[in-house]
Amino acid sequence: MSARVVWFLGSDSDLPHVEAGFEQLKAMDVPFDVRILSAHRTPDEVGEVARGAREAGVEVIIGCAGGAAHLAGVLAAATTLPVIGVPIPTSFGGGMDSLLSMVQMPSGIPVATVAANKACGKNAALLAVRIMAVADERLAQALDDHKASMRKAVLARDAAVAEKYGLDRA
Repeated sequence: MSARVVWFLGSDSDLPHVEAGFEQLKAMDVPFDVRILSAHRTPDEVGEVARGAREAGVEVIIGCAGGAAHLAGVLAAATTLPVIGVPIPTSFGGGMDSLLSMVQMPSGIPVATVAANKACGKNAALLAVRIMAVADERLAQALDDHKASMRKAVLARDAAVAEKYGLDRA
């Protein structure tokens, strides 16, 4: 099966920030591709891949970049597919610079943007799955299962704290 989600990274140095997102898609059996292409250094290739994505069967594009972080916006300008921006933390602005670059898109070129933190890749993957789950019952069930798993884990930690400190939860 062809990729349903394509990740664009401005640099391979962005990989550590988004690999949890790759694992999340694998866990939900969502085929994906990863491209290292830069909005500034390889603009022709970025546009070419984005323009051909729908025909290739892609349903959601994720653009990851730091600093000026124009990649998601360039992708959104080249396609009508949903684009999710992942602001990569930087040494200069801690990711706030990247975030502000992404959320200031002009009218008509929307980019959904996740937080610039250690969950950015995983949250981008989950948002992509939520978008696709509108028309895919298997993915809707996978999201329900994921939420139930998170709930169970939190309740287990709550019970462990109550037991450790002899707290009465009744």
